[in-house]
Amino acid sequence: MKKIVRFKSLSEFHSYSNLPKPEHPLISLVDYSKVIYPSDVNEIKWVQDFYSIGLKRNVSGKFNYGQQNYDFDEGVLSFVAPQQTLNIQINQNVKANASGWLLLIHPDFLWNTALASSIKKYDFFGYAVNEALFLSEKEEHNLAELFQNIQKEYQANIDKFSQNIIISQIELLLNFAERYYERQFITRKITNHQILTRLEERLNYYFNNPEILANGIPTVSQIANDLNLSPNYLSGVLKTSSGQSTQQHIHHKLIEKAKEKLSSTDLSVSEIAYQFGFEYPASFSKLFKNKTNSSPSAFRNSFN
Repeated sequence: MKKIVRFKSLSEFHSYSNLPKPEHPLISLVDYSKVIYPSDVNEIKWVQDFYSIGLKRNVSGKFNYGQQNYDFDEGVLSFVAPQQTLNIQINQNVKANASGWLLLIHPDFLWNTALASSIKKYDFFGYAVNEALFLSEKEEHNLAELFQNIQKEYQANIDKFSQNIIISQIELLLNFAERYYERQFITRKITNHQILTRLEERLNYYFNNPEILANGIPTVSQIANDLNLSPNYLSGVLKTSSGQSTQQHIHHKLIEKAKEKLSSTDLSVSEIAYQFGFEYPASFSKLFKNKTNSSPSAFRNSFN
């Protein structure tokens, strides 16, 4: 098993990448064209204790974040959260033409600011997507300016305003990224439709197989894994395209199948609940009423 490299500080990453020492111990903007990984390795697997936001082009290596590949062929913006595993395959035979920026932010820099907790709301840090975020030339220019403004501020004489100014720039950067991700979801309707179709196929697979369903209705993580997507990414796509989360889609299918059984079979409510893997029929009845404003028995009686 390949050894995992652990970067606890920005200085450790700088040293490993043959970069000068960071000018600030908790925040650093790296010129990505100057990153030089060790020449005797073709693959690096690491965990970092800090956030990184990459604005990159012409990356020849293969990046794996979570369970999927990050494809930079048509995208430039990527996000990695602390404690996440990143795997990079490096082709040492290809001349490096990579360019761009890599912003490193240690969580300690965010201490005692609202961003320390709100940064967790940005789902793209947890995405295991198979492509980086595509940016137009104007969007890329805007973000590059923000990166450089952050660098200018921490390179200047540090005073009591410095942290707040840099935090404001980071928040602006993240808000722009959120806008661009939303745009990417909306403009990729074909891809989203394909995900919806695959989701429907997987849900039908579970709910049409009594032996599997007896173990319980599928979880969000199971469905996401089946579709080779992260739970956050799947829910993000579904929310944008259908207005419902993955969990809501699962429950919708459950209620649909439950209504079929209640209206077309003589199975008791308890028997139906057990078929769906509920340990307690009351839990099934509670969910059914919550979703339909009617108890299973009342729904059945409405057909009589």
